[in-house]
Amino acid sequence: MTALTHGIAATSGDGGKSLLEAFLALELREGFKAELIEGEIVVTPPPDGEHETLTGRLSWQVARQAPKGLDFAAGKGLIVPTGRFIPDGTFTTRGAMIGRGSWSKPEGVLMVLEVTSSRPNTDRIDKRKGYAAAEIPLYLLIDRERNQVVLHSVPARGDYTTTTVVPIGDSLDLPEPFGFTLDTAELVE
Repeated sequence: MTALTHGIAATSGDGGKSLLEAFLALELREGFKAELIEGEIVVTPPPDGEHETLTGRLSWQVARQAPKGLDFAAGKGLIVPTGRFIPDGTFTTRGAMIGRGSWSKPEGVLMVLEVTSSRPNTDRIDKRKGYAAAEIPLYLLIDRERNQVVLHSVPARGDYTTTTVVPIGDSLDLPEPFGFTLDTAELVE
């Protein structure tokens, strides 16, 4: 999967309003998604089968083991201080997204999930910092290129202060409100 970037210059002194307006006016082919990341519009084609399998297997495992009272959304647009991101998965308190539009602030978001694709450093760095700046408690990254599952937690001052990395196949403890051990071997079996 290859992402395209579009640099649309903001008019001097408009505070990025032109860029945001251009971003919100985009019309995309079915299945494509556009995100505004660190001042760039990033358009991504539909994910490949491995990407979707990993997302699905992880969300099923969380659904089976997490306490009741959580919701899952795939493709929910989040407004964070550094842009507008669409995580591969968003875990929220029950009902947190009901009544919200396509883009919303991340109130009630407990954990976001990303699976690396054609721009892995966007997931590793830019999105990590954006989710932390939005004070999303947990950011779970499945890094396919490095064969790792990375859990970022405890956001403070625009980044996460705690990071746990395990090879895919090892167990990873998810803190409350999840409170269970993620079996990452299930992701590749």
